[in-house]
Amino acid sequence: MEARASPPPSIGGGGSGDASAALSFISKGWREVRDSASADLRLMRARADSLRTLADRELEQLLASASTTLAAPPPVAAGAPIAELEFVRKQIQPKISELRRQYASGERDLGRRVLERWAPPRGATSTRVDLSGITAIRNALVSEVDVGAAWRRAAWSGHVEEEEGKEWEVVRMIRDGLKELERRSQTSEIFGGIRSPGELVEKFKSSLKSFNMEPLGSKEVLPLDLTEIVANLVRQSGPFLDQLGVRRELCDKLVETLYSKQNRSLSAETSLLGDDNSGDELDLRIASVLQSTGYRADDGLWNEPSKHEVLDDKRHVAIVTTASLPWMTGTAVNPLFRAAYLARNTKQDVTLLVPWLCKSDQELVYPNSMTFSSPEEQETYIKNWLDERLGFESNIKISFYPGKFSKERRSIIPAGDTSQFISSREADIAILEEPEHLNWYHHGDRWTDKFNHVIGVVHTNYLEYIKREKNGAVQAFLVKHINNWVTRAYCDKVLRLSAATQDLPKSIVCNVHGVNPKFLKIGDKIVADRENGQQSFSKGAYFLGKMVWAKGYRELLDLLAKRKSDLEGFKLDVYGSGEDSQEVQSTARKLDLNLNFFKGRDHADDSLHGYKVFINPSISDVLCTATAEALAMGKFVICAEHPSNEFFMAFPNCLTYRTPEEFVARVNEAMAREPQPLTPEQRYNLSWEAATERFMEYSDLDKVLSQPGEGVHRNKTRRTLQPNLSDIMDGGLAFAHHCLTGNEVLRLATGAIPNTRDYDKQHCVDMSLLPPQVQHPVYGW
Repeated sequence: MEARASPPPSIGGGGSGDASAALSFISKGWREVRDSASADLRLMRARADSLRTLADRELEQLLASASTTLAAPPPVAAGAPIAELEFVRKQIQPKISELRRQYASGERDLGRRVLERWAPPRGATSTRVDLSGITAIRNALVSEVDVGAAWRRAAWSGHVEEEEGKEWEVVRMIRDGLKELERRSQTSEIFGGIRSPGELVEKFKSSLKSFNMEPLGSKEVLPLDLTEIVANLVRQSGPFLDQLGVRRELCDKLVETLYSKQNRSLSAETSLLGDDNSGDELDLRIASVLQSTGYRADDGLWNEPSKHEVLDDKRHVAIVTTASLPWMTGTAVNPLFRAAYLARNTKQDVTLLVPWLCKSDQELVYPNSMTFSSPEEQETYIKNWLDERLGFESNIKISFYPGKFSKERRSIIPAGDTSQFISSREADIAILEEPEHLNWYHHGDRWTDKFNHVIGVVHTNYLEYIKREKNGAVQAFLVKHINNWVTRAYCDKVLRLSAATQDLPKSIVCNVHGVNPKFLKIGDKIVADRENGQQSFSKGAYFLGKMVWAKGYRELLDLLAKRKSDLEGFKLDVYGSGEDSQEVQSTARKLDLNLNFFKGRDHADDSLHGYKVFINPSISDVLCTATAEALAMGKFVICAEHPSNEFFMAFPNCLTYRTPEEFVARVNEAMAREPQPLTPEQRYNLSWEAATERFMEYSDLDKVLSQPGEGVHRNKTRRTLQPNLSDIMDGGLAFAHHCLTGNEVLRLATGAIPNTRDYDKQHCVDMSLLPPQVQHPVYGW
């Protein structure tokens, strides 16, 4: 049924007023249609002129080159090619000019014929409204445009409708001339910008190709058939089949067999790959099918991939940690400095991946009830904090993964697959800060499958913390074996900051941490003041640390209580905030200890510069950052003789003790004399420059970065033709861990936060993520 336009409200009767209104309405509609069509015609004409101008420019350049050649002829064997060039200049150029005039006149006639049909018939006085005239106008416009388009297609493709099947005279003339020119001038040399007639021929051919290029996507791409789908499925299932004992070369052979049954002709690019690259051909085949459907994969969740394009000649380092500023903890500060100093080397790009907490968790973790409404806001805070402390501009990228805060463990647990927040294009080298912590409940891609090299850095002595809890011995036994399990399955190399940590597989002991450059500057200022005769230290002793019992507060109160009489008159200022603040302070009051408690603050705060002695009795730390900072500021440090302090024992201002009696002696010694200034070598050993050098050496990162041919886009999945027994065991452990962490009951039984196998709805809102069921549908492989 033909649809009819609804008349405007003013059309209804037969009066002259209504008729005039109707004619006015239709005239207005005609004008609008005409103006719109005129604009379209102007646009079409502009595009045609642009193409014609481009073609003319190419031909003029060619003819100019030929003219230059004729102006300076070579001394020998150039007569025939010059004659052919003269033919091009004299015979072809007039034909092109004639075609251009015909085309321009055709465009003007097209516009004139269309506009003539728009005007209403003269003398029309009827008051009836015949809306079918609009349909006639539309048909006239479409027919004229179709005729013009058909004329242009025929002209540029070398065919004319009246002479279908005959070659265009200009094309035939050019083709015959070029064949003769190419045949007669294979060895002749021509000067004037073109080395040889053969090169001139190729250049002219390429210019003519622009006249009749096939539009992209014009060829029909056949969909994938069953054997191609199965071949791709087998290839994607390689890691899974590897866990089942199916060798990688057998999978590759099966893929090659399945795909070789197809007789499809791929693009010219495929033929260049060789006959034995069936995997690459299958990739191109799938890519062509996806491109034909208009599909485009961004290969990234948090950041837009177009903003982070990775060059083939650059490596990429992803540092994944378990905490973030403004939480002033070691796993938030040290990975940030590591990223900044690694990024100073232009050989690699560096991304720091930190947890994003929802606002309810931010209020529990960050000091002074500080919260952020978006990851971008927190990223700005982190970069500003870092730039204030560095002597150079940081060149790192900060990304986020979903996390949740566990009150029981007082730490942040990842929610979902952390590895998916590093795109495959940037998955080259991974540094896992606290690898055991990150992988306790990790249910996602195996790090060593996705990355070329995976390094773990152990920060925390979890066994020491767990032993202090209820049923600590049993829990410590289980956690010890779980840590061995996950680090062996997910890391290539493990660095332990000190021997106080658990002895893990593939591990080596090395302090790869430095101190904030700001503390070294404070130490330099104190030395300068001392040389100028000014008093360097005006205060006594202090202790600084998060106020929880495990951070050395129990050891501190025990030492002061046991030797209270020997330390009569000794005052100690304590700076810290934490979950055990009230209990620690009440215990100190009950023991009648001479302690002054203050809220926690940054160790670089001006109020702490005047203290001469830093006391740290903690034996649960792996490598106390505050101890290194105190040494950098030129202070005395009194600490236990413990593996966690082994690195600091080489500094003369570090005074260690083994018994309470030695502790008292060290306190009296420090209060009685002045600390020694740091030598240049000692100062350098505390810096992040030296720490970065140690990290590059002991993690084998310098060797990995120097290996040619193993860039970001290569070796995404490890393909070992002859895996050894150790690799098979590691793969089996990873597969078993993946299966166990996928069960929610087992996760809850081992202390996981409920519903952390995937990120939740609030994370989707904060981080603009797709829901987990969309990212990982149940029917997906």
